[in-house]
Amino acid sequence: MVPAWLRLLCLFIPQAFPGAQPAEVYVDVPENYGGNFPLYLTKLPLPHKETEGQIVLSGDSGVAAEGPFAVDPESGFLLVTRALDREEQAEYQLQVTLETEDGRVLWGPQHVLVHVKDENDQASGHQATATIDVSIVENTWVPLDPVHLAENLQVPYPHHIAQVHWSGGDVHYHLESQPLGPFDVDKEGKLYVTRELDREAQAEYLLRVRAQNTRGEDYAAEPLELHVVVMDENDNMPVCPPRGPAISIPELSPPGTKVTKLSVEDADAPGSPNSHIVYRLLSPEPEKGAEGRALELDSTSGSVTLGAAPLQAGQNILLQVLVIDLGGAEGGLSSTCEVAVTITDINDHAPEFTTSQMEPLSLPEDTEPGTLVTTLMATDADLEPAFRLMGFAIEAGDVEGTFGLDWEPGSGRVQLRLLRNLSYEAAPSHKLVVVVRSVAEPVGPDPGPGATVTVTVLVERVVPPPQLDQESYEASVPVSTPAGSLLLTIRPSDPMSSPLRFSLVNDSEGWLCIEEVSGEVHIARALQGAQPGDMYTVLVEAQDADEPTLSTSATLVIHFLKALSAPSPTLAPVPSRHLCTPRQDRGVVVGGPRGDPDLAVGHGPYSFALGPNPTAQRDWRLRALNGSHAYLTLGLHWVEPREHVVPIVVSHHDQVWQIQVRVIVCRCNVEGQCMRKVGRMKGMPTKLSAVGILVGTLIAIGIFLILIFTHLTLARKKDLDQPVDSVPLKAAV
Repeated sequence: MVPAWLRLLCLFIPQAFPGAQPAEVYVDVPENYGGNFPLYLTKLPLPHKETEGQIVLSGDSGVAAEGPFAVDPESGFLLVTRALDREEQAEYQLQVTLETEDGRVLWGPQHVLVHVKDENDQASGHQATATIDVSIVENTWVPLDPVHLAENLQVPYPHHIAQVHWSGGDVHYHLESQPLGPFDVDKEGKLYVTRELDREAQAEYLLRVRAQNTRGEDYAAEPLELHVVVMDENDNMPVCPPRGPAISIPELSPPGTKVTKLSVEDADAPGSPNSHIVYRLLSPEPEKGAEGRALELDSTSGSVTLGAAPLQAGQNILLQVLVIDLGGAEGGLSSTCEVAVTITDINDHAPEFTTSQMEPLSLPEDTEPGTLVTTLMATDADLEPAFRLMGFAIEAGDVEGTFGLDWEPGSGRVQLRLLRNLSYEAAPSHKLVVVVRSVAEPVGPDPGPGATVTVTVLVERVVPPPQLDQESYEASVPVSTPAGSLLLTIRPSDPMSSPLRFSLVNDSEGWLCIEEVSGEVHIARALQGAQPGDMYTVLVEAQDADEPTLSTSATLVIHFLKALSAPSPTLAPVPSRHLCTPRQDRGVVVGGPRGDPDLAVGHGPYSFALGPNPTAQRDWRLRALNGSHAYLTLGLHWVEPREHVVPIVVSHHDQVWQIQVRVIVCRCNVEGQCMRKVGRMKGMPTKLSAVGILVGTLIAIGIFLILIFTHLTLARKKDLDQPVDSVPLKAAV
């Protein structure tokens, strides 16, 4: 006899591992069974009822087709329909499969070995005779029908669910539950459930009841099995998935784009009305006047898609969905699910300038490179910072690269700067076209080309103010200098520039005057009140003769010296000398006083220096030859050809004298000599006389020709006026 624990193990393994190959099932059946038929032998480990297909039983010698074995499709029990004889056949090899209508095997094969137990029903060689009184009683140890119990059943517990009975006396009932459940059996064989059942915790129970004697031995070969099925109740509401991060949907996504699909679970029986869920959209509500919803919900599948109403970038939507079981019927349990949706930005906007045309801008042509011309502003309607990055460029109007652009990434402000010097003569105006484009690749139906702005820059012609040859002037004069004495000459830095008009400003004492055209500064009156060592400052103003608005100025500082000693010694006469320019290696020798007794007795030499005239100090150089003479040369490579008066100060001990040296500067020829004007040679005509003679000759010739033509004209007219008959006929030969 097969132990009960082995049979339970054989039944449990296929149910615990339905995907594995079913193990062979072994069943013992007593021969010549005298009880009721069909006799339930064992429960086969068939798959769940949801699996579609039909149970096919096959075996050796066609026994399955004839009948003594069959499978109950409801309970899955293998049963025998009649008594078996071991002497006829001791074992039966059966095979159970679950197949589709076209013969495809869904489960199995499950091999079952049925062993017919021997009974002492045959006479032996030795016989004995006995009389036995047998009382026939009804067999009450019969299989039980499955019991269906509603979960959460509200009845008093323990609750009676079934009854078993062994017809013999002195019986004890033993109950086994697989899996372990709230079941019990009393001494009368009544089966009870002791508390409420929960289908979601356990949907089915297999109960086995054994009839045992006082020693714990089974009366029956097989225990009675009771299949308890827990019926589902709608006691579980739909469970929404946990709210996760917001779902991102790009803007301008077409209607029908999938947003999400709600995965709602209901713990009630799958496929039953209790777990049949429908979906209803609570929010967002459609906007007034809108043709449709922004989001659409499939009430059956829970799929959320984009609707016809447009959505804007940056929009945050809280999607609220009501989920109801019982197919949405009255009494169904419900839950509200929430899903966050964010409409993300795409680069569908091209940047634009705040204006497309700017007022003309004026720049002087002497504007320094690097100067800011103007600042342009551009905007981008996109929200994402990466999509608002812009690039700028000068698209037209700047072939020479005179202008440049400077901007900070992401600011939208671009500075137009001058990179090169302007020239009014080369280009009096510049018409620049500045374009802005998005750095990121634009997307969308029609992002369009880059926006432009036109900037017109007008170049202002700049006439530079006059420039003097020095920024400031200084002169030193004795306080005894008489009126009319020349101090210095103010000159322009460029001799070829426009003529200047000079004037003095802030000459409070009226000691000075300046020639308006030449720029010579003279002592206007006696320097009364001036003390040696004092300084007198005036301002020299020079205006452009052609453009009076253009002017410049320089300071003139006069240093007063001690008065010259009188009487002055006799100075050696210095005749006018000629020097040529450009500068040559020649000069003028300047001598000291003649017949000076101090010098004769050896009281010391004379000192020579250029007078306190800035012009003279710039144009001339003076160096000492010995104690009585100095050498005067040109200080510049080029000095204006004319007569120059060079002041030279001669000093000896405490005595100071000033002499004027006259030097005529002329142009040099190829030999380094002065080019001199040559007078007219005697007997040779001048240019004017030559022109007069030529013109007189031409006039005489013209008069002569006029007379000749007049004479010929009169003679011809006279011939035409004579009568015809007055002309003699010529004789014919």
